[in-house]
Amino acid sequence: MGLNPAPEDIPGIRRRFIILSLITAGVFVILALRLWHLQVLGVEHYRHLSERNRTRYISIEPPRGAMFDRRGTLLVENRPAFTVSALHQEIEDRPVLFERLAGLLEIEPERIEERWKEGLKLPRYRPIPLAVDVGREAMERVQENSVDLPGLIIEVQPRRAFPHDKLAAHLLGYLGEITESELRSERFVGYRSGIQVGKTGLEKLYEAELHGQEGVKRIEVNVKGRELRQVTTRDPLPGQKVFLTLDAGLQQAAEEAFGDQAGGAVALDVRNGEVLALVSRPTFDPARFARGVSQEEWRELVENPQKPLQNKVLRGQYPPGSTFKVVVALAAMEAGIAGPETTVDCTGRFALSKSYEYRCWKKRGHGLTNLEKAIKESCDVWFYKVGLELGIDRIADVARRLGLGEPLGFPFGGERSGLIPDKRWKKARFGTSWYNGETVIASIGQGFVLATPLQLAAMTAAIANGGTVWKPQVVQRVEDLSGEVLWSAAPDKLTETAWSERSLRYVRKAMAAVVNEPGGTAWRSRLADVRFAGKTGTSQVVKRKSDEEEELEEETDVTPYRFRDHALFIAYAPVENPELAVAVVVEHGEHGSSAAAPIAKAMFEHYFNPKSPEEAVTAVP
Repeated sequence: MGLNPAPEDIPGIRRRFIILSLITAGVFVILALRLWHLQVLGVEHYRHLSERNRTRYISIEPPRGAMFDRRGTLLVENRPAFTVSALHQEIEDRPVLFERLAGLLEIEPERIEERWKEGLKLPRYRPIPLAVDVGREAMERVQENSVDLPGLIIEVQPRRAFPHDKLAAHLLGYLGEITESELRSERFVGYRSGIQVGKTGLEKLYEAELHGQEGVKRIEVNVKGRELRQVTTRDPLPGQKVFLTLDAGLQQAAEEAFGDQAGGAVALDVRNGEVLALVSRPTFDPARFARGVSQEEWRELVENPQKPLQNKVLRGQYPPGSTFKVVVALAAMEAGIAGPETTVDCTGRFALSKSYEYRCWKKRGHGLTNLEKAIKESCDVWFYKVGLELGIDRIADVARRLGLGEPLGFPFGGERSGLIPDKRWKKARFGTSWYNGETVIASIGQGFVLATPLQLAAMTAAIANGGTVWKPQVVQRVEDLSGEVLWSAAPDKLTETAWSERSLRYVRKAMAAVVNEPGGTAWRSRLADVRFAGKTGTSQVVKRKSDEEEELEEETDVTPYRFRDHALFIAYAPVENPELAVAVVVEHGEHGSSAAAPIAKAMFEHYFNPKSPEEAVTAVP
């Protein structure tokens, strides 16, 4: 045996060699198995990943569904909008490029830079919109100078268009960019950031039907994300068609009659609750929202004291004034407290006690007054006395059965409830008892009593149709692109009260006298060929003044606008066979007879004697 034995003769070295060989062989086996898995078992999976590395899917926004009135008049459609966008990978000298583009678009370069920074959040293969909804002339200038604008493209997207300008803006609603919170909600599953969705009105209520189905464009890109070619395209599907209960001609007549005054007006079909017109003034331009409202424009709308964004038919709460007298008259007759022969001597004042005296609007009084004269000439004293004997709880009960004091279920939601007070409400709200003086002023629609124009119209319709309060309807049906009806509305009764025929007959007769007989408060608004029944109202904005203050005010005529009384009018027509019920509220209009009744007259005049086809809103063939 030698002094230096061979390695294989040393047991420890031999063992380590064997272990190392086994480990090396195991690693090669694992690598071979992994290679076999990648090339054989996982070939389809990795081929798909490879395709994803070089293909991108870009959504194509669908045109929203159109909206029509009850006769097929087009109210909302779509138009092509031009957007100047930047291809992220092809922009080199950005300051120079943006300066040129700003000059062609006649906007500040800073605005383009802001849009660029916002667009950096998008995937690199998506174009960054720099100027949205540019005009055709500006678009043409950009196209003519495209050689000097490398990396810019012009995209065409659908945007909302309104053939009749601001007509029925509060009913139709407006669009806005989808928010992060909306994207997280179940209602917008499948939506993506950057698209426009309904924010108010029918645009919001029927978002699912109007939105349509997005298309998709499959493009091939290189390793830098630059588009190489378009592979396939799936065209978008437009949204469904929505047909409203609205009568566009009646809506236009009401808006024109309202003019620049503030307030609201609504017309209902007394037979089924369909909304034929809904006016809220001042209004807004929904086309501005389609283009994108700037912060300055939004601030101007929100801070306007006349609240142009508020739907005053649903959310405006006003003391109903003398229009509430029809409720008290009906309640008194149903309770047997008063009848057509009940007479009160109106001297212009009513003394509840030595300390409390209430005046009639007519300072010298109306003299001997029965129920018909009390409504026809709007005598306050008759209702002071009858209302006091009747009591607030019985008045409140009849008011609620006529649709006051609770939301009517308007489809939009957000409807205000108004207020019909009673003894229990006062105790719960203030912890005090109800006073007789509060009954006196409630009997003429003042004090705590509040109602929306929609509630007043529903109340009027219930008197006209014999006691049915309908849930308001704003959509007749929804159709697909082929014209197949997917959904249609059905009338929905909220309450139905069997009032005595005698009570209804005398209240209706008195309301007809308001308009059609000399001495009636709306006599000047009568129509020659259509008899309609109504009731004027004036509700105080501030505490009633003394005789001396009123005389001074009449002499100087210095009452500030915000302190003037609201003007109201409710009506239905025709008297003999009612079809249409109307409620009008003119904020600070002072007198229902001079400010509100003429608007209702214009609405009836159009509805029963429509303009010629050349003058009326033209329906789409």
